[in-house]
Amino acid sequence: MISGFESIELTTLILIVVAGFAAGWVDAVVGGGGLIQLPALLLVPGITPVQALATNKMGSIFGTTTSAATYYRRVGPDLKTAVPMAVIALAGSFCGAILAASLPASVFKPIIVVALIAVAIFTALRPSAGELTALRHEGHRHYVVACLIGAVIGFYDGMIGPGTGSFLVIALVSAMGYAFLEASAKAKIVNMATNAGALIFFLPHGALMWGVGLVLGLANMAGGYLGARAAVSQGSKFVRIVFLIVVAALIIKLGLDVWNDNVAR
Repeated sequence: MISGFESIELTTLILIVVAGFAAGWVDAVVGGGGLIQLPALLLVPGITPVQALATNKMGSIFGTTTSAATYYRRVGPDLKTAVPMAVIALAGSFCGAILAASLPASVFKPIIVVALIAVAIFTALRPSAGELTALRHEGHRHYVVACLIGAVIGFYDGMIGPGTGSFLVIALVSAMGYAFLEASAKAKIVNMATNAGALIFFLPHGALMWGVGLVLGLANMAGGYLGARAAVSQGSKFVRIVFLIVVAALIIKLGLDVWNDNVAR
């Protein structure tokens, strides 16, 4: 297992740090930082896909924890909703990671691309969605819907991963009625739990590159802190714009993956 920096060139290490910072910033605002961070990790000589996934989760949990704490101080998201949702999402992520070990992600990518296109169309055609919080459910139903979202998206994060934060944000906006800013604040708490769930699965398998993961984590923390501050200061309209950009990038990336998978067959 590669755990240090013996085989990593300085330029590659710098690229990983820059990617970690950028991923932390994007993740803090709307999620989707894995699009930046994971490809950078795959440049490490001799790294396996499982090592890259595990180290990516380790770096991400630093950033999501930092941005979650920043959002909590500045936005004050409702923990009565976020905490149960996060606990369910952690369990879902662990189960998803188990399935990921035996089932190729290519099976699900076409479905994810279609879902992302639907999300982009919904967000683009409804500019007023997510401007203000207007909750759609009350009482026990509110918490049931939140936990269902946590379970489904947590499972997705453990199994595939890209766009988890974006899916959480749009689900909290469209299915629950939160404003984009408050949805992003809750999404960071839940995303922190999904990263932890996947890590719990990966740790016993010795897949983590600890040295790289710690450097990546520090860069992710810096990006996460600044991204959360930017989102809070700019508000829901800013989050919505960044959200659409990230979703478009996700559609292109996963769409190309599906195309390449079909060509290779």
